[in-house]
Formats: sequence, C-alpha cells, structure tokens
Amino acid sequence: MNHIELFAGCGGLSLGLELAGFELLLANELSPMAGETFAFNFLKENLEALAEKGESQSNVFWLSSKYPDLERRLRENPFEYPELGKGESDIPNNPNELKGKLIVGNIIHLNQLLNRNPKLKEALGKGFNNKEVDLVSGGPPCQSFSLAGLRRKDCDKNILPWEFANFVDHIQPKFVVLENVTGILRAFNEGGVSYHAWFEIAKAFAKKGYIPLCLHINARLAGVPQNRPRFVMLGIRKDIHKKASKKFNHAETELFKPCEVLFNEIQEGKTVNFAGYPCYDVKKNKDIDLFENSFLSPLVNSREVSVRQAIGDIRLNSRSSKSKYVRDLTSSFRGILGKPTALENHVPRTHNPLVKRRFRIYQVVQKCGKEVGKEVFAILKEKENSLSEQSWQKLKDFEYFAEGADYAESNEDGFISFGEKAEFIKYLAGHPTKKQTQKSLDPDLPAPAALSIPDDACHYDHQELRTLTVREMARIQSFPDNFEFRSKVTTGGKMRRFEVPQYTQVGNAVPPLLGVAIGTTIKNLLNKL
Repeated sequence: MNHIELFAGCGGLSLGLELAGFELLLANELSPMAGETFAFNFLKENLEALAEKGESQSNVFWLSSKYPDLERRLRENPFEYPELGKGESDIPNNPNELKGKLIVGNIIHLNQLLNRNPKLKEALGKGFNNKEVDLVSGGPPCQSFSLAGLRRKDCDKNILPWEFANFVDHIQPKFVVLENVTGILRAFNEGGVSYHAWFEIAKAFAKKGYIPLCLHINARLAGVPQNRPRFVMLGIRKDIHKKASKKFNHAETELFKPCEVLFNEIQEGKTVNFAGYPCYDVKKNKDIDLFENSFLSPLVNSREVSVRQAIGDIRLNSRSSKSKYVRDLTSSFRGILGKPTALENHVPRTHNPLVKRRFRIYQVVQKCGKEVGKEVFAILKEKENSLSEQSWQKLKDFEYFAEGADYAESNEDGFISFGEKAEFIKYLAGHPTKKQTQKSLDPDLPAPAALSIPDDACHYDHQELRTLTVREMARIQSFPDNFEFRSKVTTGGKMRRFEVPQYTQVGNAVPPLLGVAIGTTIKNLLNKL
C-alpha cells in the first residue's frame, strides 16, 4: 500500500498511515517550518544543521522560493512564494528522484507543475513504478471553515479543497481522504443563501470520478486522549468501488446507497439534492451501527484515554518519580508512544507568580463545576464582586497558590487556605483576566479540542502551575515520544499569520492514532478488491 500526502504539516497523518502499513510516495507542505519537522522525522534530514553549515538538502525540494539558500528558505513567508517559474526551484529533472521525498510549496504551484511537466505527472500517476497510487490524503488548512475563525465563502483558503480535487484528478488514486475541522459542516449564510462547504467538496470529488462518503468522527473514539471532532471525506474511484462493492456487507451497502445516487446525478449533470445526502455522524444513534459493523469500525472501537493517562507519567514537579497511570494506558496508546527515551520538546514555559496563582484558580474551578466557574470568572473579568454561599462552600475547601502575594501564612509549598469569603473575593479580584478560553485540563477526561495555542489550557496538577509543554501537547495528540518537533517553539504578533512553530505544528496535526484508524479503514477496503 502506498500514499501521497498533501498539506502534510509536521506529519501526523503520514505517521499514522505509516503505522497502518502505507509507504509514502511523496509529501507536499506549504510551511517550511512544519516541513522542517517532517524532514527530520521521516527523511532523517536536519535542515537547520545543514543551513548552519551552508550545505544543501537532498530529500526536500522547493517549488518556488525567493531565496537560493536553505537558511533563508527555512524562515520564508510561504504566502509570498514567487509565481511558479519566477523564483528559485530545485525540482529535479528526473521525476523518480522525488520518490519518498518532501516538496515544500503551494499546492496551486504543484498543480501548475503537473500541467507543465507530463513526465512528472505520469511518474506520480504510476506511483513511481508501483503501477498505481492507492491513496492521496491530506487536510487542507481550515481557518475559514473553523467556528473559531473567520467564516467566509470567498476566503482564499477555501479554494484549497478544490486544488486538492484537481491534484487527485491528475493522479487518479484508488482512494482519497480529505480531513478537516468540524466547522465545515456548518452552513455559510451570505446574502440569504446557505452554502454547505462539505457538500460542495463532496460534489467536486464526484465530478472527478470519485464516490464520496462523508463522515463526522471524533479522534477520542480512535484512542486519542482528546475530544477532537473532525470531518472526513473518503472518496473511492468509480471502478474500485464497483469491485469492492461485490464484497460489501449489509451495513457497507447501506452506507454507500445515497453516495452512489449523488455520484450518478453529478455525472449526469443533474441538480443534486442536499437534503438527500448524509454526512454520517458518530454522535447519532442511527449511524453508529453503520460505523461499528463496516470497514469504518477502526474509527470507533478504541477505549477512551484520559489526560492523566496521557501525560501523568511525565510531570516535571511530581514528588513521585514514577506514575501509576502509565500502567493504565490502553494498549494502542502505549504502543504508539514507543520505548521510553530522553524526552525532547519537554521544556516548560516560564510564568510569573500572578499567572501561576491564576492557573491554580482555574484548577479549582475545574473541580467545582460550571456554575461555580461562572461566578468566579465574573469576578476575574471584573463584572461582579460577589459569590453565592453555595459556591463559597465549595471553593473554601481548596488551597490556593500564594507565592508573590501578600499572604504571610502559606504552607511550605506556597499554598494558603481562606476562612473568610470576603478575603477570598479580594484574592480573586487581584487576578483579573481578559482571556475567554483559558482553562485547566480535567485529568479524568480527554483534553478539549482547541489546544493549538500554548495558553489555551494549564496543567491539572497543583504542583504544575503552568501551560503544557510541546511534548505534553504531542502526547495528547498521540505522537510518539521519539517524534521530535523542530523550528521555533512559539511565535506571536504579525508573525503568527505565517509562522508555524512547534506548538502550532502539534495543534494543527491529524493525531497519528486517528491516522492509523483512517489507514486501517482504507486497508479494509483494499482487502475487498
């Protein structure tokens, strides 16, 4: 089995597919920063070290760059790449030299290159002499589809799924997997017209000759310690579907019935009915049986893994050198972590005492529940200056961090208890914040989905009053401990628009364990041919 990876990022989906038995034929990624991590882990090429020595790379190729040297390319703004043919490029004349390698550049330019270079298009279509490509996979950038981002129908980033479809049209793989944020399922309403992006994408691939199966899944059901709902479109080339369908069971036949109707209507040039085409949802009782009893079962058959199970054994300030929770890991999660090694990317960020005190407040709020949290945050956001007696009775049972504050009677660990409600309200009022989403992790549940920014969440342990390290976030995304993240650790300001530092690489990635599950579903279909 083989695959081509588009929008590869740091390599989460590629790693999952590799673990499921797929060979990487080619990868494409826009960001040189994410590409640096991909090259280090998959191609064993240290781009930073080569740049420092003034040497050139051998496994990574640029489509179009402003710069001839590697050092400046690694910090280049990818949204300012020159037009194809007007910048620096090192794409080899012999297409076979690209096998198993990474191309850094815009997918629009990559499609243009395939149009201009028939030899490359032919070599890719034949899987570099493997006869055919089994799978083209990837997750187009999703900011404009995200509920947290700017939702606009005409945003430039929304053309990328269509560029994905154009690439697939060039290569004609057996299968296609397109992954995206769950926000893509929410309609855009512009000028009184509803625009369903996921449905338009399904139609686009149907036009290219692929029967589209759309799914709303959650990575936690594949054993990822994160509540991460995602949209996945699985496209099957018409002739491959015809062969595989002869071995479909009842659930698989039912899954594809509306997909076949959509495909035939698109191929016949008819106006298709949105209401008649489903996106199967693991949250719906009527759909879950179709997942569990079909080739899709790997997406829903894993035990849930909590935050404590994921990162409890790598706490930095714990008095216990070993954590009992490492023994509780599910076999799939323990397996992907690999053998214990010296942990890279596990350097904590520095916080001043005020921030650490606020983090302790978040930890207590997490334990006390939503109603108590509303009252506390009303004080932190300087909207209220009072607490109900019910909330106070819960809050007074906890200790609070006192370092740097004017409290003389803290214990040896720097914590203090409050006996008077007024005194505690004064303490809360001394920790104002404008942040809307920051919270403490719940150790007994999977992590929340939004963890791409370091300040999104703080650790659950009272001895760990800090945000997560890159390694802890990587654990929560199910990356193995020997997967090393490269380039800058974090960024900010205007640089955030185009830089993809380590924290963002982790947060944007497809969790490898989800990638394993996706790869296994494709393998299940291949076994029906």
